[in-house]
Amino acid sequence: MLDNNVPNPFAKNPNFYTHKVFAAVGLILIGTIIAAAGIWYYVENQAGAKKDSADKATNLQPASSSAHTSTQTEQITWMQTATGWQASGTPPTCPSPVLKTPVALTKVTSILYPGQVRGGNYKPHGGFRFDTAKSSSVSVSAAMDAVVVRGSRYLVNGEIQYTFDFIAPCGIMYRLGHLLVLDSKYQKIAASFPAAKEGDSRTENVNPQVEVNAGETIATAVGITKGGLNVFFDFGVYDLKTKNQASKDAAWAAKPEHDPELAQHALCWFDLLPSTDTSKVKSLPGADGTAGKTSDYCK
Repeated sequence: MLDNNVPNPFAKNPNFYTHKVFAAVGLILIGTIIAAAGIWYYVENQAGAKKDSADKATNLQPASSSAHTSTQTEQITWMQTATGWQASGTPPTCPSPVLKTPVALTKVTSILYPGQVRGGNYKPHGGFRFDTAKSSSVSVSAAMDAVVVRGSRYLVNGEIQYTFDFIAPCGIMYRLGHLLVLDSKYQKIAASFPAAKEGDSRTENVNPQVEVNAGETIATAVGITKGGLNVFFDFGVYDLKTKNQASKDAAWAAKPEHDPELAQHALCWFDLLPSTDTSKVKSLPGADGTAGKTSDYCK
């Protein structure tokens, strides 16, 4: 109902309401067209921006073929199967040089050669000795960007020893053994291993695997101190992508001690070090008094 105090617009102009309706409808239609145009412009620009971003993302490359596993476009993992070591994808190219020397060579007095019998057992790994050292304090570092995949803690003459296996995305595995005092990061990993037993060096898987940067400190002391100071540590290197030359001899490969997991993939790691360190390592005497520089891998 109209208020009696307000003039009735229909009294003078019966088409007033109709005109007003048409005008209102026209304004609504114009507004709708403008809004639709704005939405179309926004969607088109957003689509273009997304396409540009996608094109840029497609052109991104890994920072390095030897990069840490977190920088890989596809994380490569390695596992041992019934037919040998297998990668989860296509391995990247290894860096050059492949390895960082895991210890300063200034105090190294001799080299344990990989691929020889020592102490009555076949050793596919080599190592470093420090026969003039006055203490077990030796800093050992990671030789490649990798992940820690397994390890162990055990006793020798009642003294705890640690071993760790590391695998790089490109398929190189390296082992560090007879570590005595660990950096806190590795002490935390070792705390998950079974209680140490005399002579029981069986390894345990590390789950989840822990990322490692080349050059980071792993241990600050090595070797055995009980029963006399014996300063050394093991260093073994294995190419999981292919078996070594020694394994091509069927008679050699058939021997139980030349196992397909480690011995048939082990390398003479001297030439994988920086060139100046390669020359230094080769110039040092063989550490084992019986085997000397005899090696199934180093020729």
